[in-house]
Amino acid sequence: MRHIRPVSRVSALTVALLALGLCAGCNLTGGSDTPSGPSAATPQPMAPPSAMAGRWRFSSAGRQCNMTFGAANAQAPEGTIAPEGGCPGKFYMSRKWTYDQAGLTMRDHNGQPLAQLSGGGSQFDGKATSGEPATLSR
Repeated sequence: MRHIRPVSRVSALTVALLALGLCAGCNLTGGSDTPSGPSAATPQPMAPPSAMAGRWRFSSAGRQCNMTFGAANAQAPEGTIAPEGGCPGKFYMSRKWTYDQAGLTMRDHNGQPLAQLSGGGSQFDGKATSGEPATLSR
């Protein structure tokens, strides 16, 4: 019987590890079963209220510059930004735009937000991530 004990310990440990492995998706904390993380909080892209492609004037902190917004089509939820010289703050690094339920987000070359704007038609208003008011108009 002395030989059975070490084997039963290994068997019990194996069964316990298998049970934990099968329950990798189990909610052991007693919290909600709703998904969390990036996919749960990521806003869904949607078509902007007006066609974004073309030349826009960006204003913030008392300075202005022109930016050319690119889009695959008139209803595209995202596209490129090509700023011209003299843009205020970090807006000379603007490279991408996305539109979702939160509004228009301008992003830099690393994908970091530079401004969050809302509106439509020929003008969007909001704030730069630095807190300053920002306006994008035709």
